[in-house]
Amino acid sequence: ISEPMAAFSMTSDPEGAFCELSVDGIGTCWPRSAAGELISRPCPEQFNGIHYNTTNSVYRECQANGSWAPRGNYSQCTEIIRKSKVHYQVAVIINYLGHCISLGALLLAFTLFMRLRSIRCLRNIIHWNLISAFILRNATWFIVQLTMNPAVTESNQVWCRLVTAAYNYFHVTNFFWMFGEGCYLHTAVVLTYSTDRLRKWMFICIGWGIPFPIIVAWAVGKLYYDNEKCWFGKKAGVYTDYIYQGPMILVLLINFIFLFNIVRILMTKLRASTTSETIQYRKAVKATLVLLPLLGITYMLFFVNPGGDDEVAQIVFIYFNSILESFQGFFVSVFYCFLNSEVRSAVRKRWIRWQDRHSLRSRAVRATSLPTSPSRVSFHSIKQSSNL
Repeated sequence: ISEPMAAFSMTSDPEGAFCELSVDGIGTCWPRSAAGELISRPCPEQFNGIHYNTTNSVYRECQANGSWAPRGNYSQCTEIIRKSKVHYQVAVIINYLGHCISLGALLLAFTLFMRLRSIRCLRNIIHWNLISAFILRNATWFIVQLTMNPAVTESNQVWCRLVTAAYNYFHVTNFFWMFGEGCYLHTAVVLTYSTDRLRKWMFICIGWGIPFPIIVAWAVGKLYYDNEKCWFGKKAGVYTDYIYQGPMILVLLINFIFLFNIVRILMTKLRASTTSETIQYRKAVKATLVLLPLLGITYMLFFVNPGGDDEVAQIVFIYFNSILESFQGFFVSVFYCFLNSEVRSAVRKRWIRWQDRHSLRSRAVRATSLPTSPSRVSFHSIKQSSNL
């Protein structure tokens, strides 16, 4: 109310009618004013998280009958482009770049696991399925980015809701295949059971099967309680998204427990060895860092947006979340395919065999092109003897 105010006379009112003090839906305070005046107030500093230029003004008329006009004129209130918005635009570029690199690396890793039949064991089959889940999630991410726009989300058509459901399904499968990885490692390292007892169908049920009823339940909840905007976002007070987000959080917590137990056992085994303490801890830290992207613990670092007015925290969240989210597939491909000793050994053997076949073929071609035929040699020798 104490903000500077200017009044412009519109018409005179002989009866002395006036408009009472009022606060509109934007939050602007309109003081008690005489009828027929046009009142100006500074633009709001912030509304719905958007900052505006307060040097401009908003106008509202106190009508001749002593009532305020239904709406103020906010046309001069322009948005201030804050640093966080610029960083958000950079983060969008990082997201596209990261998903492109991840998708390329994932496709290469998928091809290697498919072609190298000699390394197919349960552990590598789990890696292969995890990579497949990441490929499908990255592919649906691009579909969402290329097809969703404000007009599409407002139309809320069936196909766009199905796209959202598919993206969320593959997102959940990523977590459950990471849970499968955690189960396998925990069984092998901590429980010391023979992994021969584990079967491929068990992990297929965990990775591809369990997420399906979860997403079906989420879709039913969206259909009845939040059926708008292609099922992106959520209404205030409606918590249907927790139907699939809850299991994802639970999987992360369980994997965190798995990781703690695995590192604890590794540390115990390393202490019992004859290596120096520095090398022991270095190996333990290396094992931990390798396990982090596999078990999805990186998602826990910035699972919740800090929000609020702390612009530095928002910028840090924007960049870390963009990098970790978009390059996750690349990290998985590098750690569990490109740096996999079995994969590298199989690729090396394939390369050596290809080189051997290529060199043998080259020698065979050169041999057939040389004039070393016995019949030709005898012809020349006979010709020379006849001349003598």
